[in-house]
Amino acid sequence: MKNSPFPYVIITTFLLVTITIMCAMNLPFNWVFYLTVIGQALVVLMVYKVLTDTYTTDKTFENFYEDCPIEPLEVKVMNENFR
Repeated sequence: MKNSPFPYVIITTFLLVTITIMCAMNLPFNWVFYLTVIGQALVVLMVYKVLTDTYTTDKTFENFYEDCPIEPLEVKVMNENFR
């Protein structure tokens, strides 16, 4: 998994959770502000890395969720009265 976007997701998530904890603990405003600015830059970088990843799959929307595959349902309606 060369050039995987997962480290960017993990680092960004860790930083933003840390900022939330820092706000709850009333740490100095300048620390929270600068880390928030860095966090916003990391979010942009993370989104770019995820969207430009070369991941491919043969799954479609008909496969629903991969961890709980279901077959497409065919619903037959008979004698339905419309108002």
